[in-house]
Amino acid sequence: MDGAGEASRAQGSGAPAGNEPADRDGYWFHEHDSAVELLAALRTYQAAHTALRRRMSAEMDMNTTDLAALRHVIAHEARQEPLTARDLARLLGISGASTSKLLDRLTASGHLRRAPHPRDGRSSVVLATAHGHVQVRERLTAMHERMHETAEEVPERARTEAAAFLRGIARVLDAESSSAAPLTPAEDPATQD
Repeated sequence: MDGAGEASRAQGSGAPAGNEPADRDGYWFHEHDSAVELLAALRTYQAAHTALRRRMSAEMDMNTTDLAALRHVIAHEARQEPLTARDLARLLGISGASTSKLLDRLTASGHLRRAPHPRDGRSSVVLATAHGHVQVRERLTAMHERMHETAEEVPERARTEAAAFLRGIARVLDAESSSAAPLTPAEDPATQD
């Protein structure tokens, strides 16, 4: 995919293209400082990432959860960490029954396979097939190379701080409670502006 195509797709997804500042109205933040600009850039990245996952899942004719499952399986293989169906369910945040259906789909499509667990004879692990690896590699290798080139443009002395910022944001998101009350309708919608 060329850069211009990516930029136009980003604009179509609500994400600013190129170096345009995102969310300049500061909906969530009342001040316009460099910290807000950093958070706006992070939101731009998040929107682009979400749009990419949707495009990839459409191109591969699988839903985004199936694509995420394939990505998790390949990542665990690369780290030589056995991944069970239960582990995958936890990573995806879905039930065991949904995971079983997902594995049936991706096994039938030739992307995943089950194999005996290397250390627990009563369990099995999930592995990507050669076809699954090829499909992901064909779609991601060039993009990962461009991402690495972009990361190398960050001055080396700033990379540690940038990585710490992203990990800190991840900790904030992980700690955010999902027990908030659901949104409720206004008592009299006609009086709301």
